Amino acid sequence: MAEKTVFQKISYEDLLLDTHNPRLPKSMGNKSESEIINYFLSDASLIELMLAIGKNDFFEGEQLLVIKAENNKYCVIEGNRRLSAVKLLHNPTIANIYKSKVDQVISESEFFPKDIPCLVFDKKDDILKYLGFRHITGIKSWKLLEKARYLTKLKAENYSGENIQSSSREIAKMIGSRKDYVLRLLVGYQLYDIIEKNGFYKIKGLDDTTFHFNYIADSLSHSNIEQFLGVDLIKENPASDIKLENLCEWTNWLFNSQLPNKIIGDSEHLNRLNKILDSKYSNALEVFRKGEELKIAYEYTDGIKEQFEKAIDDAIKYLEKADSLSHKQIEFRDSLEDDLKNISGIIRKIKSVKDEIESNDKLGI
Repeated sequence: MAEKTVFQKISYEDLLLDTHNPRLPKSMGNKSESEIINYFLSDASLIELMLAIGKNDFFEGEQLLVIKAENNKYCVIEGNRRLSAVKLLHNPTIANIYKSKVDQVISESEFFPKDIPCLVFDKKDDILKYLGFRHITGIKSWKLLEKARYLTKLKAENYSGENIQSSSREIAKMIGSRKDYVLRLLVGYQLYDIIEKNGFYKIKGLDDTTFHFNYIADSLSHSNIEQFLGVDLIKENPASDIKLENLCEWTNWLFNSQLPNKIIGDSEHLNRLNKILDSKYSNALEVFRKGEELKIAYEYTDGIKEQFEKAIDDAIKYLEKADSLSHKQIEFRDSLEDDLKNISGIIRKIKSVKDEIESNDKLGI
């Protein structure tokens, strides 16, 4: 770090949790310390962290990174979960959940550290730069929404006068990441911010703790979905022409479990969605918008051809595998004869359909 830091042991009672921690959803922004600790406690790994500290003491090589706050207190910018674990060790009554597990940890603990090793920084910005390397490209990676929230904060505090393209480049250099990755997270967070400000479109059960940010990030790597949302990652301001109605529609497709055509945000389903959003297949999108499942709408694209060819390739692969194992069998199941007849029948049926289609093509039918 360029700025001077001071090593200091500070009482846990004088250490404050950071209410602007990127790992906290916005809904936790103005919560009390006990509420924040219980939020961290909802991830059961905090119990393990408590036990590790209680059994082995607080490791001095993992100092908390802090800045001075009011009234001789210090705000912890890095290490909020560890501080939460220490505070629970000293005051287990804070816990509103996992009470029996917390009590069990207390009974098994040998160490209850009071003075915590800290590095005191003059400015929060110096810690934020370090956090980017540690938690976005480093060994202690955050969840994707936490990363995007942090990068957005970093841009606002250090590159507010620059466009998102140049700031993405500079941030990527700072944290040792790729510019295109940083850009997707920053633009994705702009979309997320719109969704959040619109109350998650009143979708049941959807909030800042249940939203899968990777659905946005992955969608922005698909050109047709990107275009559908009104995003252009090449532009100086990629999110200047967001199609708000389409963003609402996309959010419902991915998160509204009450819709018959809800989809999963994995690569297979996003690839299919990307296909039906191709302008060449307007019928496919029309069918999907009427509530048909994605797999039905997908059949209105040339993706059905790709599916057929993959199914044939898979069938050959598995039949070849069965063939290689057949001579090693001591006995065969009773239904094998019927299974083989079924396979043979399917092959004849596929060939018959193929011959009929090719014959009709020759006749111009």
